[in-house]
Parts: sequence; C-alpha cells; structure tokens
Amino acid sequence: MITVKFQKQSKKVKADDNGDWSVRLDELTATNNPQQLIIQGKRDKILLKNILIGEVWLVSGQSNMEYSMHNHPQYAKPQKGDPDYLYKEYITAKSPVIRTFYVEKNLKADTLPSDGWQMLNEKTLAPVSAIGYFFAKSLVENLDIPVGIISTSWGGTPIETWTPEQAYLNSPMLKNHVTGHKLNNIIIGERFDKMVAPMIPYSLKGFLWYQGETNVINGDGEIYAEKQKCLIESWRSAWEDERLSFYYVQLAPYTYSQRRGDLIASTWEALPSFWEVQTSCLNIPYTGMVVTTDLVDDPKDIHPSYKWIVGERLARLALCKDYGRSDLICSGPTFKKMTVDKDKITLEFDHIGSGLVTNDGKDPDWFYLKGDNGRFKKVHAVIHENKIILSGEYNMKNPVIRFGWDEVAMPNLFNKEGLPAVPFRTKTMDMD
Repeated sequence: MITVKFQKQSKKVKADDNGDWSVRLDELTATNNPQQLIIQGKRDKILLKNILIGEVWLVSGQSNMEYSMHNHPQYAKPQKGDPDYLYKEYITAKSPVIRTFYVEKNLKADTLPSDGWQMLNEKTLAPVSAIGYFFAKSLVENLDIPVGIISTSWGGTPIETWTPEQAYLNSPMLKNHVTGHKLNNIIIGERFDKMVAPMIPYSLKGFLWYQGETNVINGDGEIYAEKQKCLIESWRSAWEDERLSFYYVQLAPYTYSQRRGDLIASTWEALPSFWEVQTSCLNIPYTGMVVTTDLVDDPKDIHPSYKWIVGERLARLALCKDYGRSDLICSGPTFKKMTVDKDKITLEFDHIGSGLVTNDGKDPDWFYLKGDNGRFKKVHAVIHENKIILSGEYNMKNPVIRFGWDEVAMPNLFNKEGLPAVPFRTKTMDMD
C-alpha cells in the first residue's frame, strides 16, 4: 500500500503487478508558498519539496514554437525596439513561481525524455519555448499565481506526427487515406506517442499550438482544418476534458512561393488560403487564434522575431477566456459583413475594441476588389465610424473583396488595443 500526503490530504493506493500506481488529489487552491509532498511505501519514503500549486499549460508545435530562450543567437535580431530584448529577458529571468518542464526531442526513449519540473535559471530556461515563457510571465504578472509550462516542440514537423492515429481513423475525411500507420507517407502520431502521451493524465489548463509551416510546404489546403480538428479533439479526449482551451498562432507572412526544391511548389496564395483555414478552426469550441502579420521584419525569414509579443497575445486569450478578464480585448478585428450601396462598399468587423485604427496613421491598406475582368485591383479604403468604406469604378452588383490576401501582406489595420485585423476574403455563389 502506498500513501500520498499533501497539505491536509492523505490518499492511499495499491500498486498493480507492474508496480504502477496513481492518485488524484482533491481540488487545490493556487498558492505561491512552496509545499511538501510525501510518498510513503511499506519500506521507503520519498519527500518532495518546493512544490507550487498553479496553472499548467502544454506548449507544442514546430520551430517557431520550439524557438527557445537561448536558441535565438542563430536567428535574426528584431529591427524594431531593443534588438537584444530576448537575450536580456533570458539572462534576467528569476521568477520563483514560473516553472518549466522541457521535453527533449527524442523518439527512442522508453519513458518521457525530460528531467522534469525546473526552477528558472540560465541552464534550465535555455531550451524552453520563448513563446511559452512569455505567456507564463504575462499570466503571473496578471494573476499573481504560479504557472508551469510544459515545452514539447520539434522544428520541421507536420501536424500528423503530433496526432494519435485513432483520431484519423475516426475521421470520415481522412480514414481512407491512412495506410500502414502513415498519412501521405508521414508516420502518424510518433511525437504524440513519445512526447505528449506519457504526460496523460497530468492536470492541465490548456494547450498552446504554433505549427503549420510544414503543412503549407506539403501542399495542405482546406484539409488542414480537419487535421487540426482531429488534433484538438484527440488531445482533449486523451485528457478526458472536452473543454480544455486550445489557443494557436496564425502563421506569419513568409515567401513560400520563392522556395526551391519542395515537392509541391507554392503560389503566393498558398499562405493566405492557409490563413483562411486556420481562421475557420475558430469554429471549434474553446479555441482562440493570434494573428502575427505585424511581427515580421523580413518575409524571407520563416523564423520571425518578437516571440514575446506572440506569448503576450496568447496570454490575452487565456486571461479573457479562462480567467475572467472582461476588461481585456484578446482579438484583432475580424470581418463580419459587407453592405453594398451604389458605388460604396461598407465592411463591418467584430472585435474592434475601442475602435479601428491604422498603426502608421495612413489609410487602411491591402484591400483589393475584383473587377469586371476577373482580376483584383487595389482599392482605396477609409475608416468611418469604425467601419471600412471602399469605393471604386467596379461592378458593385456582386463584389468580391480580399484583405491581406498575399503571403507577404502586413496590413496596417488594427484595433486601438494594438491587435491586427485578421486577413480574409469574401465569396460569392459564382466564385471559383
């Protein structure tokens, strides 16, 4: 018999024939004060000290999420603000209530490849996701409770490797494409099995996800929406909680069309089409998306800087949706509806916060209108009463609008809370 004691709780459990056992503690209250946990067997006793009670988030994806607190020297420094901001944050990170759990990139380990929970110092923080750290820092600053980040990412990995195979076998759209544990010649679930599943059922508040570049390169279109849905639902199912939050990052502008050597050549529309698919995943309950069109200095760099801003924006989502901060705006403007009146088109948006603005003081850019010849041409836009007004000499009976519809688009339309508008296109029934 094994006894586990923590605070005023005492739980007894009997190990199985393999020596495996687990206990589930009653709900606990977050505290910044270190606690002790005692595990008592028939002969041996284990005392674990300096345990905090707080919020735990699992952070995963490919290289932009893996982009670590000390991995940054190999990447370009930001051109706006302090170029050494990330390094300074790294060497000065001292918070005793932020804990990190780094999962190594190892598919051969028999157990979870990790040294477990760590306090912050230059060694332990070095491999941890920068986005994850700044997310945790923002939560601590706003909530004053401990936050733990589980960092498990791997650069260049497609979503298939992070999704359990059964999720695809349960999908009417994908099940017939699974052959020999592979989907499109990609081994399904190998990173989920080794780098995620061993942590189940460790208590979590939610997931942060930044992935998709490899799937754009592989030519995924609308099918990625089904793949992300499979991942979200399968992870929630694994933790037996369909309400676990899942917040993800929309890919940053990048010149996929200029890549050479890919099996499938990308066009300039591949990325905006993927943005549209990512946006559609907001229809899945308990999700949120961060837009990054303003966080790129060089569209030829697939690893843009400003990871601290991405982390803070993800934290806004959590603060609004999970922690009751109704005073915060956590989304940029999103297209709502279009009204046509003679030679004027009016676009309305949700999530305008305290008002629509441009970040450079100029009229809104990256608005395009489809002409009678079927081609899109730039159209002048103005902000009027927190709506976008477009005008031009085009066929207004059945207009089609594109906003930010280009792999290098970095539109200047924001809300006053500093969050960029979500790229979109309108569609008509006769549209190809």
